[in-house]
Amino acid sequence: MTRFSSIALAMTLAAGPALAEMHMDTADLIRSRDITGGDIYSMSTPMDEASWDSWDMNAVGSDWNDIGEIEDLVLDQSGQLIGVVAEVGGFFDIGDKHVMIPMEDVRLTAVDDQTYVLVTRMSEEQLETMEGVDEAWWN
Repeated sequence: MTRFSSIALAMTLAAGPALAEMHMDTADLIRSRDITGGDIYSMSTPMDEASWDSWDMNAVGSDWNDIGEIEDLVLDQSGQLIGVVAEVGGFFDIGDKHVMIPMEDVRLTAVDDQTYVLVTRMSEEQLETMEGVDEAWWN
């Protein structure tokens, strides 16, 4: 038993510096649960590539259209966020469609300290014409 206690103590002491290095400032981190289920908006006027690349917003615009809901986040094998699955169209979950919007077409906007929405430069009509995500393979 003494040997086990010695090993456990040695492992705890060795892990201390490693755990301290893992500690990070969480003030600028966003959890996926704060994004999924949030709204997706489109702007009333389309943006060209140059305008979109330089655009920054820190609140929901009064002229934005609520066009759907964020269903899921999609990452590649390296952990890079590549898109969001959005539920668009329909009425009370009847006739809605799930599409994947690439990250280059959305911007994250804070509503408050714990809630986020996405705004896309794509119109609701453009999203509804996209190929639907077959959610069977996600499960």
